[in-house]
Amino acid sequence: MSDFPANRRPNILFIITDDHQADALGVAGHPVAKTPVLDGLAQGGVRFSQASYAGSMVSAICSPARACLLTGRGLVGSNNDPRPTTGPEDTVTLPPTAPTLPEVLGTAGYETFFTGKWHNDRESFLRSFQQARRIFHGGMCAHEAVPLLEDRDAMARGESPRIGEGFSTELFCEAMSEYLTNRSSDQPFFAWLSLTSPHDPRTPPAAYQSQYDPAAMPLPSAFRPEPGFDNGELDIRDEKLAPKPLQESTVKEHLAGYYGMITHQDDQIGRVLGALEASGAADETIVVYIGDHGLSVGNHGLLGKQNLYEHSTKVPFILRGPGVPVGRVCPGLNYAYDVFSTLLDLTGVVAPQGVESLSLVSQFEGAPSSRSELVSWYKDCQRMLKEERWKLIEYQVGGVSRIELFDLVNDPAEINDRSADPACRDTVHRLRQKLVDGQESSGDRWMTLDMAHQPLPAGS
Repeated sequence: MSDFPANRRPNILFIITDDHQADALGVAGHPVAKTPVLDGLAQGGVRFSQASYAGSMVSAICSPARACLLTGRGLVGSNNDPRPTTGPEDTVTLPPTAPTLPEVLGTAGYETFFTGKWHNDRESFLRSFQQARRIFHGGMCAHEAVPLLEDRDAMARGESPRIGEGFSTELFCEAMSEYLTNRSSDQPFFAWLSLTSPHDPRTPPAAYQSQYDPAAMPLPSAFRPEPGFDNGELDIRDEKLAPKPLQESTVKEHLAGYYGMITHQDDQIGRVLGALEASGAADETIVVYIGDHGLSVGNHGLLGKQNLYEHSTKVPFILRGPGVPVGRVCPGLNYAYDVFSTLLDLTGVVAPQGVESLSLVSQFEGAPSSRSELVSWYKDCQRMLKEERWKLIEYQVGGVSRIELFDLVNDPAEINDRSADPACRDTVHRLRQKLVDGQESSGDRWMTLDMAHQPLPAGS
């Protein structure tokens, strides 16, 4: 752990995005998405290429995913654990016993600032941030008509929001740029920029939409017109953004809008980084870019993120700044919420009790990840266990169990289900037993519903 005087610790600029696929970055080899600013950020720091969100027991995945990042804890659905609970619109409420990252840093002497989307409860916001501007308290909205609370006081008073004039990404990036430009405190800062992009509606400004011709968009490698089976969540809003079976031309239109949103967002983040540079604080600031979850956009016949395929569970995760090496890719298995302990490690702040997050600093110099597998879940219908090579997904829908097995080394797009391959029988049983063991130790409510003890499907 680094050891700094309280007033000399590095600043943190924390940028979180909504629905950004981990591989939709030029630096990750994407053939279409233009992300020069984020590419430069990654080339000047570290990119974690296998970071994943932990899971969700509600359909609005961004709320629990952000709760994990804020608290450094996974959400395993235990009936006995003091985990976050949900409120209206699947908003996850953070328990007072789980200090948030900005709350911990504020106690350690940081000035904390927020702008953008807050999809958790009001009380946890108020204990996390000392200052705020342009707060959208909710899950999604039209990008050209964002309901905004002007500042922290408005949030504390429970005021009704007003509709902001401008595009969501520009409004939030402008607020962050102004904070970085105008702040005068000698304290280190923790500034959280929470974007609603590239979440639908996929309506980028015209200059960015025109950069992507729908007819020229390549279809995802795992594209199919319809899902191959019922995964337990095919009637969700996200899956109704286009009629099924999906038409290739429709998916290409969605992709063009999606990439336009990402490029516009990239450009606006460049505006924020420019303000940071102009403020003179860039060399003393750790910059984080991270997603809450990914998205399907045509992969596997799906449009949303309510599934456990890689395009939906993996997130972009980049760090740059003091204590972070330049130009490194860390390929180990990590949870996105490991950012919590990593930042505390880099700033020399002691982590609170109960944190499940692990510091990733040792991976900067090539050490392997401390995690040999990742587990994720979705509601009561999907569970996943992933190792470096093999990944097993189990579905329980209508009392029927289904298994998928993918070789991620040879089939990263998860196209070829190997679960019925006799050569993989032992792998299926080994991974499923590890999954069941983890469910039992965590108190997964699948166990109370007696799901995990059903026999494997025929052929597995």
